[in-house]
Amino acid sequence: PYTPLFRSTPTARSTDYRIAVDRSYADFAVRLLWLHTINGRFMHVAGQLRIDPHGLATVDARIAVNSVVTDSARFRRWMLAPEFFDAAHYRTIHFMSAPVALSVLSSGGALDGQLSMRGVTRPIRFELMPSTCAAIAAGDCVIEAHGTLARGEFGMNSHRTARAVHVQLGLRIALSPAAE
Repeated sequence: PYTPLFRSTPTARSTDYRIAVDRSYADFAVRLLWLHTINGRFMHVAGQLRIDPHGLATVDARIAVNSVVTDSARFRRWMLAPEFFDAAHYRTIHFMSAPVALSVLSSGGALDGQLSMRGVTRPIRFELMPSTCAAIAAGDCVIEAHGTLARGEFGMNSHRTARAVHVQLGLRIALSPAAE
């Protein structure tokens, strides 16, 4: 039977869960001038989800920029270049959420936080999808979220063929118990 992972009752102490790198990823899509959309996926997302003694959860996710994959080697080089992610200087994208009630992680809703990319940190809001986590110990807990960022706010406005001002983002975070 289904047992909800995210209880609404406070815990006696903090509980940490790690982001399972092998089952987590971050997606993005940006529209180009010639009406083509580049879709990419970062294959290395690491970090943790911490549940504090008051029953609030915080997500701390780090994305390795050089783990990006696209349909084309040319687009991948372009994404890693200085006008986009500038992987030579900024190796990590970091998201730190504000504390959120556990009920939001299960039922869905807003997940606010700070996104740091290319040396710039800005507030961002993700929309959490309802989660059907049965138990983290079983390794079948996945949190999904979607959001949008204005690429110019992170200094990604120099390439004239990138038509869209906004970039669509998606996170798929699989959780596992943290090592004791």
